[in-house]
Amino acid sequence: MSLPAVLDKTKIRRSFAAAAVSYDSLAALQRQVGMALLEKFPLQPAAGPVLDMGCGTGFLTRQLGAANVNQTLLALDIALPMLQAARRNNRNVPADYLCADAEKLPFAADTVRQIYSNLALQWCQDLAAVFADARRILMSGGQLAFSTFGPATLRELKAAWATVDGFVHVNDFYSSEQIQDFLHTAGLTTVDVESVLYQSRYPSVLALMHELKGIGAHNVSQARNRRPTTRGQLQQMIRHYEVSMVGQEITASYEIIFVRARE
Repeated sequence: MSLPAVLDKTKIRRSFAAAAVSYDSLAALQRQVGMALLEKFPLQPAAGPVLDMGCGTGFLTRQLGAANVNQTLLALDIALPMLQAARRNNRNVPADYLCADAEKLPFAADTVRQIYSNLALQWCQDLAAVFADARRILMSGGQLAFSTFGPATLRELKAAWATVDGFVHVNDFYSSEQIQDFLHTAGLTTVDVESVLYQSRYPSVLALMHELKGIGAHNVSQARNRRPTTRGQLQQMIRHYEVSMVGQEITASYEIIFVRARE
């Protein structure tokens, strides 16, 4: 099974901490996907705590808060500034906020009824361990519902960088088949999966890169080039990307994998 390159967890935490201020102004796709996730896999009325895992600035937390019926709402994120922004954004939403790593969930077994996660699990290296831990904390009959990026995400940007050098410039992501295998191994055997290709338009490659930086989506692969990108390398990449322009815009693809898993 081919796995994405090893991720730099320290860089992930720092990237999202730095993006806390700019995130909401640039995260239109994340909001669109979050709403689609809840539409596909609605919050269940069963009693028990609901966890927003990787809550970011709290958009999904707010939607879960509006949908739940007397359920305890928990919001968790690895970056403290993101968590602080979520608390500010959701002053009227009763929730408990925890700064923690999704790969080391700080909950006892059988204590959470439902887990939701919107475009956050792609930043976890060991998904098999994440899913096993999710199953550990889920109460009997509970569900895990999440969205994550698939391998076709930013395929245009990846192809353009491939003409420059052999380093990893765009993060790799697990396929839906790999994700299902991890879930089954964890004991979550009732799995619903849907892959949807979203495409966004940008006036330039630099506009795309500005957005990615502003939401904290840096290249965090350990296989990235540790030397600064030269102006010439950047210009070469942009020239190759712009060959595929439609009118005055470039297209960026995002493969979104929607999943609901239960025992």
